[in-house]
Amino acid sequence: MSPNDTPPVCDYEGSHYRTDFWVAERAYEDAVERVALEALLPPTGARLVEIGAGYGRLVDLYHGYAQVVVLDYARSQLLQARERLGDAGPGGAPRYRYVQADFYRLPFAAGLFDTVVMVRTLHHAADAPAVLQGMSRILGPNGTLLLEFANKRNVKAILRYLLHRQAWSPFAAEPVEFAALNFDFHPRWIRRHLTAAGLRVVQTRTTSHFRLGALKRAVPTDVLVAMDRLCQPTGALWQLTPSVFHRALAPADKTPAAPDAFFRCTVCGSTLLVDEGEHLTCVDCGVQFPFQDGIYDFRGGSR
Repeated sequence: MSPNDTPPVCDYEGSHYRTDFWVAERAYEDAVERVALEALLPPTGARLVEIGAGYGRLVDLYHGYAQVVVLDYARSQLLQARERLGDAGPGGAPRYRYVQADFYRLPFAAGLFDTVVMVRTLHHAADAPAVLQGMSRILGPNGTLLLEFANKRNVKAILRYLLHRQAWSPFAAEPVEFAALNFDFHPRWIRRHLTAAGLRVVQTRTTSHFRLGALKRAVPTDVLVAMDRLCQPTGALWQLTPSVFHRALAPADKTPAAPDAFFRCTVCGSTLLVDEGEHLTCVDCGVQFPFQDGIYDFRGGSR
């Protein structure tokens, strides 16, 4: 995919995403997503990347990994993440790398990661199959994808549709764009495209069973979280919540990345990039990618 045919990307640059969205009213959602991730995440590994990591809300869960890559489209979010996390974790490991890039052109060698995480990000993808294919490419043999997606077939959407308060059908397989660059997906559609990307779903959890404003105001958060924890495994049987988590595996016969490979040029696809301090230079096409304030910038590139 060339820069010219890349679909539009939702940009959180300069936003108050951390304070206005998370800190204000979403302690319940944060907690239940952590419950799901802790249940699905392989506890240890050599290398993990979170795509759409924002300010690093969930990165503390990855303490069992030797290296954690924090990727986001917005530089301001990555600066917040680095300010919060630094470059090294407790005891000096894991060591974090901060990468600015879009999820259609992931700047990594094929087969590089043990685990890829994407939470609250796929719903901004106008071409979700391309994003799934890209994440599959960078997974190593038996690698794990932990994917959260916004579920169009949830109880609230079903009731609204039956009461004629909503035009689109929650039962139709195709994604629905309910606002600009905000998509809900049918669980069957997501599974089909995960399979097409060569990934096998092995575990499913549903979250945010009690995502109702009145309920969150009336019931203590820890009680709602405890109830949600009990309900999450029912995702293996049905998915009727606004948020669904899949754990999917890459094939065992995939080729792992070469020991000295890490970044991949987003222009020509070469993995021969030379670190020259303030930028990485692609040996094959000559494009340079800046490195500034601890962030590798793959959104652009210059010769």
